Amino acid sequence: MMNSLSPAFPLITAKPAAVISHATFLYIPFSIHAVTQSPKTQKKPALRQRSSNPNKSISPSPVLTPYTAPSSSIPRKKILVPIGFGTEEMEAVIMIGILRRAGAEVTLASVEEQLEVEASGGTRLVADTFISSCSDEIFDLVALPGGMPGSARLRDCKILQDITSKHAENKRLYGAICAAPAVALLPWGLLKRKQTTCHPAFMSKLPTFWAVKSKVQVSGELTTSRGPGTCFDFAISLVEQLFGKSVAMDISDMMLLSADVDDLKKEEFNDVSWALDHTPQVLVPVADGSEEIEVVTVVDILRRAKVNVIVASVEKSLQILASTGTKIVADKLISAAAESTYDLIILPGGVSADERLHKSRILKKLLKEQESEGRFFGALCSSLAILQGYGLLKDRHATAHPSVMNDVNNMVTGARVVIDGQLITSKGRATATDFAMAIVSKLFGVARARSVAEGLVLEYPR
Repeated sequence: MMNSLSPAFPLITAKPAAVISHATFLYIPFSIHAVTQSPKTQKKPALRQRSSNPNKSISPSPVLTPYTAPSSSIPRKKILVPIGFGTEEMEAVIMIGILRRAGAEVTLASVEEQLEVEASGGTRLVADTFISSCSDEIFDLVALPGGMPGSARLRDCKILQDITSKHAENKRLYGAICAAPAVALLPWGLLKRKQTTCHPAFMSKLPTFWAVKSKVQVSGELTTSRGPGTCFDFAISLVEQLFGKSVAMDISDMMLLSADVDDLKKEEFNDVSWALDHTPQVLVPVADGSEEIEVVTVVDILRRAKVNVIVASVEKSLQILASTGTKIVADKLISAAAESTYDLIILPGGVSADERLHKSRILKKLLKEQESEGRFFGALCSSLAILQGYGLLKDRHATAHPSVMNDVNNMVTGARVVIDGQLITSKGRATATDFAMAIVSKLFGVARARSVAEGLVLEYPR
């Protein structure tokens, strides 16, 4: 058993994680492309051969190394993403994460009187600045996340209306998703003679002749989309318009959008019932460097399914700085969260976060007890190494990010999500949606999962 993850997950030492600004987190798509590209897989998942040394640590992943853009005479693309109380957190965070990975300078601006904003599913995000400080800025893109009452809060912000209207008049790119096209852009007069889509619940508000039901609709400078389940497509479309098709393809590979097209959604071994006679209690530990898309996607979807989810920080403060610079406020510190018992503990990925999570003695104790008492636990992306380090993968099938699959026994390479008894794992990033939906199905059944998928505007198998 590994006593430390240090050889496998070296901490980033260029800057302390707590003080890295969002502008520092830029990624080189072409290095990721080499990591995530793989030959076409078979429809039936394949198992990797067992390692001759089961105690060997997992090799470090080069995927999440921060990159500071060199000085250049070419200005970086500047993006404005406004948020308010009730903003849909998946939409905001997926947009921010993908656009920053593409190299954009994204400003998350609050339309409220405080920077900390509680989103529609209860996730607390901390904006970079107030919308008032953006009024004199020129952006390459203004992108509105949806959610209610978040879309209405954006609509009622006069400063944001003025910024967006002036932006559109100058023929610069703007976009909106979910409720925001109908609730905000329509009353601002920014949908005139534009084919538009939005969340199905708000389609009746759009002018009938111009309303379309596509996942993503590009009409001149305007791009619209339907909901959380289409947000990856929406964000990649924005990347393509800003940076070109090749960059968009590289980002798709990085996010595991295109690398998994032939994978099964889910593969299950040693099937056991996850049904409970009470409201499921789920713990999601987080640290500086956690993958925010994975954290927010899992938490949002599980809360939609009426699961009680606690986000717990292993840092000294509730606020953590996630992998691409999004600031998330946890519900509790891990010490306080440990006073309760959980039906399921989920570890989000993020290489620097894995090291920090692994060092938490409290989390180690919780996970060991989880396994010994037959309760459920799971990991996304690179965090599988934590379970490996604690000896919790013995004789279990699992999956992980392609860059950290080596030297793990019974690794399944042909499925986005793998369930083996009380363990659930996923490749991470874009597959976090499949991971969360698989949990909903296991806990509540297919009918509840389909209901949640409908609200997300997510295709779900019949």
